[in-house]
Amino acid sequence: MFEPPIRDIAFTLNKIVGLETAMEKGLFADLSPDLVDAVLSEAARFSAERMAPLGISGDREGARWHDGIVNTPAGWKELYADWAEGGWNGISSPAEFGGQGLPLVLNAAVSEMWNFAAMGFALGPLLTTGAVEALHAHGSDALKRTFAPKLTSGEWMGTMNLTEPQAGSDLAALRARAERAGDGTYRIFGQKIYITYGEHDLTDNIVHLVLARLPDAPAGVKGISLFLVPKFLVEADGTLGRRNDVACASIEEKLGIHGSPTCTMIYGDGSVPGEEPGAVGYLVGEENRGLACMFTMMNNARLLVGIEGIGIADAAYEKALAYARDRRQGRSTRLAKTPEPSGAMSPIVEHPDVARMLLTMKALAGSARAIAYDCAFAIDMARAHAGDAAARRWQERANLLTPVAKAFGSDVGVEAASLGIQVHGGMGYVEETGAARLWRDARIAPIYEGTNGIQAVDLVARKIGQSGGEAVEAYFAALNETVEAARARNATEFGAMGEALRNAMADLREATAFLQERLSAGETDTAQAGATAYLRQFALTAGAVYLARGAISDGAGPERVALARFMAENLLTEASGLKRRVVSGAESLAAAQELLLAAGA
Repeated sequence: MFEPPIRDIAFTLNKIVGLETAMEKGLFADLSPDLVDAVLSEAARFSAERMAPLGISGDREGARWHDGIVNTPAGWKELYADWAEGGWNGISSPAEFGGQGLPLVLNAAVSEMWNFAAMGFALGPLLTTGAVEALHAHGSDALKRTFAPKLTSGEWMGTMNLTEPQAGSDLAALRARAERAGDGTYRIFGQKIYITYGEHDLTDNIVHLVLARLPDAPAGVKGISLFLVPKFLVEADGTLGRRNDVACASIEEKLGIHGSPTCTMIYGDGSVPGEEPGAVGYLVGEENRGLACMFTMMNNARLLVGIEGIGIADAAYEKALAYARDRRQGRSTRLAKTPEPSGAMSPIVEHPDVARMLLTMKALAGSARAIAYDCAFAIDMARAHAGDAAARRWQERANLLTPVAKAFGSDVGVEAASLGIQVHGGMGYVEETGAARLWRDARIAPIYEGTNGIQAVDLVARKIGQSGGEAVEAYFAALNETVEAARARNATEFGAMGEALRNAMADLREATAFLQERLSAGETDTAQAGATAYLRQFALTAGAVYLARGAISDGAGPERVALARFMAENLLTEASGLKRRVVSGAESLAAAQELLLAAGA
């Protein structure tokens, strides 16, 4: 039985991100080291013992649709009930809704464990958490009273309804419509696709958050409103009333996450006998301001999608490492120096190239974990400093890191899962070992909740320019403190780590300045051409610095120094090439793009 990497998770929280120091300062009054340890230990146990087996069987069985009804895999309903009963759904939700009000960074840590075990299962709660965030920030008091407590407890689940057949990433093309009913409610009409957990049997009610347009709305994204549309209407006493005019028309057959139902949802087709067509909806926030409300939910989801990739990377590493220690092939140089019989074979973990793949998986997962946790911690710190000047600085840090956490974490999940298949060799390509399942599940994460290309453009076009560039400069200054500390360490132990980090930071500053200059000059295409390379450069550099921060912390141990050095001296070498792509790749990209537009290309 594989278990989540609880030691690495706890170390990242306490030593790299700084939760330990924050608790010492009393910033999280209800949190203590003992409570953190207890939460992590119980989450790891539940993940390994309860979720992981059903993650495997759930992939094989998948979700099933029949006449508008969706059944999740055998055992998932009971698993979800036990998970919700344990209070996991509301770990970071506000206490006023019945949540535990613990830091988001702790929720990120346990979410990593859920995805380690069963990404398809963990997807539903991910969106419910985002729905609670959206209601807390933008919902009316009446909506909060009616829906937030049961979403927080997990008694009901939430969804996010954005995508339509003609409107994927471009929400300006959205056609779902809303009509005012005259009683303060609205009637929603339209079709939404790719709706995760849009219909299922885990809870009695499902609360859909739906983007739609009013008849008199402005064109484009400025004319989108957000509505809460429950599967069942709720009576004044809190009991469930009649079925709303919303139905699941089908579910998708997908590459992975088979247990997670991905639904086509139809709103307002007159499916409720005796009722006028139109799904009853309740406005969230203000009319025509729905996209701003939805982004509260989306930013939460983007961070947790990055966490999905990290959980997959953890699982792929653990599985590949166990296989590499057991599988014997060839004779390594280490075996050749021992008195073993001449016919003996070595565990493949002893071969340098296999070791390279395994260490790459572990280093990338550790880097992505630190970035994602630091993003969550910045959100926590913004909340802890609400009302003073520090809140804005922490929120800008969170804004900066959100696209990086989402894109890099999800990319790392795919990369690590692919390397895990390679370590397994032919056995990785067949379903028996489970290595292929991890890659199949991971592959969606760079696509949904805003493709990683969109995350890169967001980082370049919006986030590095916050406060005139002061936010990104403050972040770089914090990273440089670690770089200088690493440079001061013993070269025998730390090797060329310090210099590698310093050079990478210099390259990152150069690439950042180049993009800021191009944007200021109105050269948007040039900046966007280098956006994906820049995000990768940013993430590798920051990730390497975070690992170095861990290596120089108290009680780090030689294994953390070794991993940080491997990251800096092997994987970080990619960063200089990425910088060259950022600053000089746009012209050749534009020229080559013409080939794609030419007839016969």
